Amino acid sequence: MKIVSMLNNIISKPVSKGFSKGRNSSSSQSPNRSVAFRHVDVGSCNACEIEISSAFGPVYDASRFGMSLVASPRHADGLLVTGVVTQNMYGPLMKTYEATPKPKIIIACGDCAINGGIFKDSYGVKGILSDVLEVSYSIPGCPPHPQQIVETFRNINR
Repeated sequence: MKIVSMLNNIISKPVSKGFSKGRNSSSSQSPNRSVAFRHVDVGSCNACEIEISSAFGPVYDASRFGMSLVASPRHADGLLVTGVVTQNMYGPLMKTYEATPKPKIIIACGDCAINGGIFKDSYGVKGILSDVLEVSYSIPGCPPHPQQIVETFRNINR
């Protein structure tokens, strides 16, 4: 019985605050829809991807808070980027960024995207994500815990 009441309390709490209602709206009211992200791996070891999968799995279930990953940047509200930006992935990242409608939310997920991590001084590295795009949110960790990922998604709507 306690578990049911805890779940009802979690589900009934509003988690969408502070994001404009429409893509072209200047209103600062919360959306009445979910927020979708296009995941882009620009040069990671795939540890962050495993944790992102866990964040959307049955244990952490980010989708219950209105978050989702989409296959097309045209359907996304922002980008969830993992890894250090490599020379070979700079072009595809920029094409994905341009295809994402405004306003764009850019999340740097993991230490590699934030500060280069262990790949920082490699020959094929162009730079960290903030060298290339304006980062809205950062999720530190190598790799970040799924709960950190979910909390960051929830903070976007607050």
